[in-house]
This record gives sequence, C-alpha cells and structure tokens, in this order.
Amino acid sequence: MTERESMDYDVVVVGAGPAGLATAIRLKQLAAQNDQEISVCVLEKGSAVGAHILSGAVMDPQALTELIPDWKEKGAPLDTAVTEDKFLFLSEKGSKATPNWLLPDTFKNHGNYIVRLGDVTRWLGEQAEALEVDIFPGFAATEILYTDNGAVKGVATGDMGVARDGTHTADYQPGMELHARYTVFAEGSRGQLGRQLIERYKLDEGRNAQSYAIGIKELWEVAPEQSRPGLVMHTSGWPLDSDTYGGSFLYHLDNNLVAVGLVVGLDYANPWLSPFEEFQRYKTHPAIRTVFEGGKRIAYGARSLTAGGLLSLPKMCFPGGVMVGCEAGTLNAARIKGSHSAIKTGALAAEAAFKAIVADRRHDELLDYPEAFEQSWLHTELNKARNFKLWFKKGRTMGTFMTGIEQWLLKGKMPWSLRNTKPDHTSLQPAAECARIDYPKPDGKLTFDRLSSVFISNTNHAEDEPIHLTLKDESVPVSVNLATYGGPETRYCPAGVYEFIKTDTGEDRLQINAQNCVHCKTCDIKDPTQNIVWVAPQGGEGPVYNGM
Repeated sequence: MTERESMDYDVVVVGAGPAGLATAIRLKQLAAQNDQEISVCVLEKGSAVGAHILSGAVMDPQALTELIPDWKEKGAPLDTAVTEDKFLFLSEKGSKATPNWLLPDTFKNHGNYIVRLGDVTRWLGEQAEALEVDIFPGFAATEILYTDNGAVKGVATGDMGVARDGTHTADYQPGMELHARYTVFAEGSRGQLGRQLIERYKLDEGRNAQSYAIGIKELWEVAPEQSRPGLVMHTSGWPLDSDTYGGSFLYHLDNNLVAVGLVVGLDYANPWLSPFEEFQRYKTHPAIRTVFEGGKRIAYGARSLTAGGLLSLPKMCFPGGVMVGCEAGTLNAARIKGSHSAIKTGALAAEAAFKAIVADRRHDELLDYPEAFEQSWLHTELNKARNFKLWFKKGRTMGTFMTGIEQWLLKGKMPWSLRNTKPDHTSLQPAAECARIDYPKPDGKLTFDRLSSVFISNTNHAEDEPIHLTLKDESVPVSVNLATYGGPETRYCPAGVYEFIKTDTGEDRLQINAQNCVHCKTCDIKDPTQNIVWVAPQGGEGPVYNGM
C-alpha cells in the first residue's frame, strides 16, 4: 500500500459550498476577535470554488448579514432584488394565478434576492481566503479516517492518476490525509461521506425517512422585451400528474438572464416518468414558452435536493465531527430556499468548534452545535414548515389544501407532526402496472436532448479512470431494474449516463457513460434496489457551472 502524506489542521471542512465556507469564515472571525490561532482548510471536489454549485436561486440574506454585515460594501453578488411574486397553477393549456393576498408567507420574497449561487459561492471563497483559510479545489475527500476509539479524526483525498483497470498511470499521485480536531462535512445533498456517517453512527434513528427531489435547471438569455428583472414565478400542476410532487421556478435576473427549472420529488411511482423530459415539456406551455422564444439557452445542470425538512433531519453531530447545510438536510422546501440555512448552520457549527478548540478539546461531540440550532431562528423557521413535503405525499390536491391551512391560516403552528417511514427508492411500481409516457422529440430551439444539455454543463471526466458510478451487483440492472421496472435509470438520470444495450449474443447489458455525469446523485437515491452507489471521481472532474 502506498504511504500517504498527512497534514494537520484544527478544523477540516469537506465541501466549499455556502455551508462549508460559512463555517471556515466564522471560525477565522472568532479566532481574530479572540486573538487565537486556528488553522482551517476546505477541500472542494470541483475544479474551482463554485464549479459544482447549482441552485434556483432566491436567497434570503439574513444569515449572510449575520456572518458578514458589510456584504454589500464588500461586493457580494446579490444584485437583483425581488420586485414581484407570481404563483400559477397550470393545466395542459391554461393557467390560473393565485392572488397575492392568498399566498402564504413562504411564497413571499420581499427583501430577498435572485442570485446565481455559484457566483455567491465564489465570493464567499474570496472572503475565506482573505481570512487565511486554506482552500484546496480539485481535491475530493473520498475516505473518512477514524481514531482507535471510533471518532472521526479527518479525511483522505482520492488517489489521482489511476487507470480503469486499477493500475497506476504516469500521472499517479496518492491521496493525502487531512487530520483535524474536528471535521465538518458540507458535501451538499446525498453526500458520499455523509451517507456513511449516518449509517455508522445511526444518526437517523427515530427520524422520518429522508425525502429527496431532483432539480433540473437551465439559464437563458432572453429577448430584451421578455426580461423583467426581479420577477419570481413559481408554478404547480402540469406537466406533472396530481400524484407526483413538484413544481417549477422561473427567476428573472439582470442582463436579460432568466433561470428556469423544474423540481420533481424522487418519491414518484411511475418508472416511465422522466424528470428531464417533464422539464423540457414544461417550457412548451403557453404561459411559459413566450419568455424563451427568440432567446438562447446558455447553461444546463441538475442537482438533488434533500427536502424532508426538520422531521427527517439526522443528528448533526457525532464524535469528531458535524454535518452542516444540505449534507444534513436543512433546506426549507416550503420556501424553496437552502442557502440561508446552509450559511446559518455553518456559522453555528463554527461557534461550537471554536469553543471546543479554545478549551483544548478534540474528537468529541460538539453538542453545543445542535443545542444552538434548536434555539435559533432557523429551527423556528423549519419547524413551521416541518409537514410541508409530507402533505404532498397524499397528492397535490391534499398537499395544496393542507399547506394553505398550515402556512396561510395557522402560520405554521400546526399542532401535530406527520410521520414517514418509506424511503424514496421504495416508491417505484412495476412498469407493467403503470401507464407509459410518450414524450415529444426535442425541437432544438425550446426543448433539447440530454447530450446537447450535458455539453453546455462543461462536464468532463478522464476517459480511462475507474467508473465512479459503482454497482454492488452487476446482474441487478438487467435482472431486476429492466425486468421489473423497465430500466428506470435511463429516464431518471438527467445526463444520459445509463443505457441498456444488446450484446453480441443478444442479451441486455447496462452501459454506464460515466463521462456524462453531472454529479446530481439521483441514481444513488432513486435506484429501486439501492444497487448504484455514487462515489467521487478524481478531484476536479464533473461539471463546470458558470454561476448556476
């Protein structure tokens, strides 16, 4: 076994998203304020800070203002204030707007900003580096390191320059070990290491089953006459059926840019459903298509969302480490916002870690972190929305009605909490029992295919490296997924990674086009047998999003 070099830090953060960078920034702020020396490093699997960041996004600036009160003066890219909220219920040909006085507070965005979260994340990275945080982009943490007592003592990065057959190429470099008093996991939704931690420490014991969605997004440059900077529009209904959770967003930025996307709950039942094609179809609706006609699509991407909310939140601390942001699942699905909660949890974790380091502690549980979270405005906010996703498991009509009662009439003060013990991957029904869905062919102007979409995500993976979409059992895709569910991986993947082909002997075989992967993690979540396990490829690979 090749010996790995190691580096020691007080705190190692895995993931340079809003949560991880907020953790690092707050630690350095506290160190400076208290005349302490604290060493902090941040590992980022993307080629640059922000390269793998994708979100709607409308941002509530509350947590950012707490973290960096003078963010405006420092040039934070929050440039488009929300000026108008609009919510439509769509039928196949028509639309009906909800009067603004009937909208729950969760859908009101006065004081918020439409942002390109990748740009905000890059700016946060600059603030962290100004505070002397070590940030290492292009290094994917692939292994958790433990002490003899079973506490987390750090992480190791993946080897570089490994060929598909496992041999070392001329570019081989062994991974490096990063040791820390405390390790902060901020990988985002369905993190590879976070998943292992939840299982090892039974962090989800007694919680609701986690619930996920996939968000598919495009960025368009529209005709000037279609641009309405500050408009935030959401829709519910068509093209999704009444039993499928989801809805769209359409956000008008400055400079004739419009961010558009569709969120589809990964607890859908019909294996013939394709979130990607549903999104393409959505853009053809009469109330939507005029925005994009005459415009140009300039970016594409997809990402999973951890949407179960407070009732699905795992225990966020364990010996030697914590989880923050979407790694834990602090997204507020009712508000369709997670960046503010990511920043807030990162700051709270930093405060707990700072207190422990000053007391010369290491590798124990930072219990002050969940205690501070429970006393925070964020916990109050998430508690009000705790049943949101669960109501929609009873169908769109019931979900809309009960959300209206809970959020509009009772202002989130529902006296009971709903339970869910069914993980998303168990919801698929046999293909023979479900109606096929025939999607129209893309026109190349308003609607597109997967491969042309992946092309503008700037996704890149080395041709000869080990496939990072691993199978526990190579026979299952054909014997179970194809035979029973019609091969759903060919439809739920938004990047054309999976396809069934015929061998020379006429047998079916699953082909994995790993070079297309945009790291959305949908396969890891939705595979009905949980046979697909997503692991990080060599550092720096994957999409390169430009301010998505």
